[in-house]
Amino acid sequence: MTTPPPSPSPTRWFKVRSRTRGGDVCVRTGPGECSDMLKRARAAFQAGRTANERFRLAQLDAVMRLVFEHECDFVDALGRDLHKPRFETVVSELILVKNEALYAVKNLRKWMEPQYVEKNLATALDECMVVSEPLGTVLILGSWASPVELCLVPLIGAIAAGNCAVISPSEYCTYTAELLHRLLPSYLDNECYHVVLAGTNEVPEMVDLKFDHVFYSGTREEGTKVSLAAARHLTPVTLVLSGKNPCYVDHDCDINTAARRIAWARFHNGGQSMAGPDYVLCHAEVKECLLQALRYALLVFYGSDARQSHSYGRLVNVENFARVRDLLWRSGKVVMGGHVNEAEKYVSPTLLTDVCEMDPVMHQEYSGPILPVLTVESVDEAISFINRRDKPLCLYVYSSNSKVIARLMRETSSGSFCSNDSILQSLMLCMPFGGVGPSGMGSYHGRHSFDTFSHKKSCLLRRSRIECLTYLRYPPYDERNLSLMTWASTLMQKSQGWCQIL
Repeated sequence: MTTPPPSPSPTRWFKVRSRTRGGDVCVRTGPGECSDMLKRARAAFQAGRTANERFRLAQLDAVMRLVFEHECDFVDALGRDLHKPRFETVVSELILVKNEALYAVKNLRKWMEPQYVEKNLATALDECMVVSEPLGTVLILGSWASPVELCLVPLIGAIAAGNCAVISPSEYCTYTAELLHRLLPSYLDNECYHVVLAGTNEVPEMVDLKFDHVFYSGTREEGTKVSLAAARHLTPVTLVLSGKNPCYVDHDCDINTAARRIAWARFHNGGQSMAGPDYVLCHAEVKECLLQALRYALLVFYGSDARQSHSYGRLVNVENFARVRDLLWRSGKVVMGGHVNEAEKYVSPTLLTDVCEMDPVMHQEYSGPILPVLTVESVDEAISFINRRDKPLCLYVYSSNSKVIARLMRETSSGSFCSNDSILQSLMLCMPFGGVGPSGMGSYHGRHSFDTFSHKKSCLLRRSRIECLTYLRYPPYDERNLSLMTWASTLMQKSQGWCQIL
């Protein structure tokens, strides 16, 4: 039986309790305060505070305790921000953070060890290794779509890799951002890890402060601004960007199972998910069956009036509501849903048909509970449709034919790929998740988060007693030495490639 995390000390319990009592208002911070936090974090990093394994394990354990001890607070905050059901908060946010931290704790020692590489003739007596070196102080810019997971999971990778970090939760999820701002200082080292509450318009200014790495998840528009600001100082970035994730439904598949899995992935969290399917391509012959199955799945999930369902969320703010409502009215034909309530930021689960490729819902970026269903005549047409558009973050295929699945996987390009289910590939600890091209760069999760926040330093530890070989590289050059080096290289070409006596 798993031993529960230790109870918080009375001092920390009182400290957290006093910081999270109802009615508290967090002071908004910005680039000025962020600059001060960066200086403190850099000083702590340069002092070697995050270097040893024991410190990193203690901080990772603190993240687990934070989530374990304040589950109810996170459920309440996400309920206020997104009307997010407790089930979704626990399963799609908190459990993911716990698993990520536990996985990092169990594997940290192995990740920190040098990776020894193959030697050649010239380095046979030397040590050749790759050392994972922390980057320094990193900036993590969270998304409102999953405001806890997309702040704390990258943070776990940054901690494991030995970095200091400044976290900026999305301003759109006010209660969640304030909760993180209040709680994190009571659990994590106050010199190494900081939370800044800043507006979206202040993000480029924060990025301009010369962090050692920037991790951003969110929209392509904002991601472009982050990338441009980072480029001024050659700051490396990881971008996980939303877009249009296609979902192909083959005529040879279990339609009812496909409909349930697609409906769950598209409409959970009020349709606000970076990894959910954004549109469906299906064969004309199964369109009506698929629509009927989708309608039935939505009725089972949310009832005849999703507004009354405790399992259905709301849009994050009025601006996103207005964007989704306008797209709904200007694209295709509504065959289910289409109901809106601005006061509640509510848009019902909506299915669209008769959608054209150039309709606004197909090329404008949005996040909401709308699922366009388009028809294609063949797998070839589906592949061509997908390849005409920007490379997506996720691509989904529902088919019982392994050859169809193999074709879609081989002949398209996407950040991730999943057959006969949705979203799960974006949650796997052992698999990297990230975009490609317009859907982002870099990845995270598990060891891949550790690698994202590490510099892979090549280290060659040579000896000084093999001058009988290295003297051949010194001037004055002559043909005899060149012939000897050429001959030596031919001995190794078949097994190890070019031999570097230099």
